[in-house]
Amino acid sequence: MAKGYWIARIDVRDAERYKDYILTAKPAFEKYGANFLARGGQYHVLEGQARGRNVVIEFPSLQAAVDCYNSQEYQAAKAIRITVADGEMLVVEGA
Repeated sequence: MAKGYWIARIDVRDAERYKDYILTAKPAFEKYGANFLARGGQYHVLEGQARGRNVVIEFPSLQAAVDCYNSQEYQAAKAIRITVADGEMLVVEGA
């Protein structure tokens, strides 16, 4: 079974409140087997517009990645995130 990946590009507007998002999202990530491959480290823009924070999260399957996003636990975290950050998120299936 192919793994699933969240890819998120985020500009954080309120770093202190963003910490609340991270803490609130943690139970969803644990429940759905999330493995953080990249989380806000250094980056180099090769093409296009960059965002300040880039995240790649691996899940055991595409379905687990989608289920995590749609979970009650993550939706509570999302409610915080959308008030303190702007960005794009998508789910992709691994090769």
